[in-house]
Amino acid sequence: MKYLLLPLCIAALVISGCSSNPYGNTYGRSQAQQVQQVKYGTIIQIDPVSIEGEQNVVGTLAGAAIGGILGSKIGGGSGSDIAAIGGGVLGGYAGNKASQNLSESNGVNLTIRLESGETIAIVQKADPNMMFSVGQKVRVNITGRTARVVPQ
Repeated sequence: MKYLLLPLCIAALVISGCSSNPYGNTYGRSQAQQVQQVKYGTIIQIDPVSIEGEQNVVGTLAGAAIGGILGSKIGGGSGSDIAAIGGGVLGGYAGNKASQNLSESNGVNLTIRLESGETIAIVQKADPNMMFSVGQKVRVNITGRTARVVPQ
């Protein structure tokens, strides 16, 4: 059982480390070659926001497995079984919350007055290489119901 714990931890770290780029400048394979509508505007307000992390099945499963293994070491007989189940449940919850907290990020809510006169707001992850300021001209790339704001 001891030898199962290390591979589970390594697998959880490797898989959770395979998350996408946290900024708005990386596109998924399915987003490539999609037509985007482009609008131009000026930033009129910037508000910092927190973007909640996503639940991660791997974190939940790894936590449950580790909790179950550790719980099974407690007591003997049916007490050990109960502790393993309890450890699995608690470990799964803790693993889920940990993966959610790790994927939480800083973002910005950009309020933009478009050249058409319309005012829109878009929340996106903050990128230290793409800082925005009030009065700055921007381009808004829109695909379906999603949009990205980039400096003009």
